[in-house]
Amino acid sequence: MDTTPLDGWDMNSLTDIDWIPWGATGDARAKVLGTGDGYTLALVEASAGYRGSPHQHAYTEFLYVVAGRIRNQGRTLGPGDAYVASIGSMHTDFEAEAPSTYLSIFKI
Repeated sequence: MDTTPLDGWDMNSLTDIDWIPWGATGDARAKVLGTGDGYTLALVEASAGYRGSPHQHAYTEFLYVVAGRIRNQGRTLGPGDAYVASIGSMHTDFEAEAPSTYLSIFKI
């Protein structure tokens, strides 16, 4: 048995986490994999046509595409592609062009 202390850690198993609705349009779902220091790590599955709501980033946001095809700020991203949106940047164009899965790290 491992007795390593886990103070300050949020460790989860994907199979133990329920899907929750994601976004305002109802065509995406997410599993929140962990939280810490105000940041959230989420695995998101989005249907083709899912659109993110326009917003300004109050905190840095990270996204990594696992599968599918996402258009972000006029650029198409596929598996293995990623972006980092800096504090103050405007997010005005985000759409799943195909069924897509991605990891998002963000702070609200």
